[in-house]
Amino acid sequence: MHVAPSAKGTAPFGEHRTWFRVTGDLRSGRPPLVAVHGGPGSTHDYLLSLTALVEDGWPVVHYDQIGNGGSTHLPDRGADFWTVDLFLDELDNLLHHLDIADDYVLLGQSWGGMLAVRHAARQPAGLRGLVVANAPASYPLWLQEMKVLRDLLPPGVNDTLLRHEAAGTTDSDEYFQAMRVFYERHVCRVTPWPRDFMASFMEVYNDPTVYYTMNGPNEFHVIGSLRNWSVVENCPDVRVPTLVITGEHDEATPVTQSPFVEHIPRVRWEVVPDSSHMPHLEAPERFMEVLRAYLAELDGSAS
Repeated sequence: MHVAPSAKGTAPFGEHRTWFRVTGDLRSGRPPLVAVHGGPGSTHDYLLSLTALVEDGWPVVHYDQIGNGGSTHLPDRGADFWTVDLFLDELDNLLHHLDIADDYVLLGQSWGGMLAVRHAARQPAGLRGLVVANAPASYPLWLQEMKVLRDLLPPGVNDTLLRHEAAGTTDSDEYFQAMRVFYERHVCRVTPWPRDFMASFMEVYNDPTVYYTMNGPNEFHVIGSLRNWSVVENCPDVRVPTLVITGEHDEATPVTQSPFVEHIPRVRWEVVPDSSHMPHLEAPERFMEVLRAYLAELDGSAS
């Protein structure tokens, strides 16, 4: 169940607009948790279960990054427009628009986790804590681990994927069916896929501009502009208490996440059993238990 929003709207961002959703009271006394979704090019929908934190007094802010969902779509823009700095500027703009830049917590999931680490490394004065959920520290590490996971798929599946990738036919139904085998092991192990996840999945499908440009055709064939991007060098500059969350069967394997634990000074790492890339949907009770414990500790250290 999602908690109903207390406000929805759009923030002007240059010539464009960023859609946002606020749940709870931003002036309640506790810093709001700002959810930075993955993709790049996904939407907030699959993270809506975080609204349950309002019951503990934590306001929650969701938003759709520019290019998708309720924000401005720009299907004609190329790779020179879709940059990491664009999305960092958008996040800063939203924090100031909502007047929460002086007191907030970030939760970044997948690509959103990398974006949140880069943001946190700038040491903004108002950032109180950081949650890095199911995110790799670098795309080269991610690609290295994708080969490991793909080689472990049932016989013939990776052969099908490789054949279509070589032929440039990744839009074929046979490729999609082989892709689903990987997704159901390492992205979301709940079948059928939860409604929130399907909502974001279909949003990407309906306008894949950002995802295709920056990532590529899917999670494990990253050929877009981010293929060499890393935040490993930013980790030592993250000074706030940080929680790293991994699913047991996550496509963001321990190898891809270990740089966070090795280089962020104040960090804790939690692995959620019986889940993959979406533990908040696959093992929600354990995920929320871990997140609530972290926020309670953060609250205690701040008071």
